[in-house]
Amino acid sequence: MGDILVAIGANLPGADGTAPLASCRAAAAALDGLCGLSLVATSSWWETAPDPPQPSSPWYVNGVARLRGEADPAALLAALQSIENAAGRVRPYPNAPRTLDLDIIAMGGLVRAAPDPILPHPRAHLRRFVLEPLREVWPGWTHPASGLTVEALLGRLPPAPMRAAGTA
Repeated sequence: MGDILVAIGANLPGADGTAPLASCRAAAAALDGLCGLSLVATSSWWETAPDPPQPSSPWYVNGVARLRGEADPAALLAALQSIENAAGRVRPYPNAPRTLDLDIIAMGGLVRAAPDPILPHPRAHLRRFVLEPLREVWPGWTHPASGLTVEALLGRLPPAPMRAAGTA
């Protein structure tokens, strides 16, 4: 399988009041050793507007972690959801604000439509807030299904509100 990409995001304080940036940093650290994987790199942190737009929703903190090793996709998904749950994640409706969001973007070249997790992530190629930090941790990444590079995917996207975390 090789390298695994995990998107990390949050826009609400954690269950213990932890700020979204601190929750994201803690989640990235918790990935090292998860399911026997090694954390290879973590992107810088970005603040991004909610997508789809939600005027009442705070901006998100987003980043991407690159892991290395072999893991069962379902086991990794369960482990990530366990980290989310510990951070107080609830799912009242799709795209709801959240204390922590961990998504498997890709697991090597694995392509699968079912069962969960769907790989590569079915919407990652449409999200600048995923692709910009992904490019930092793996500049030569190629989408396993489309064969397009991260640069080509970014070139297809419209601009989106993003800024380095902590600069607001």
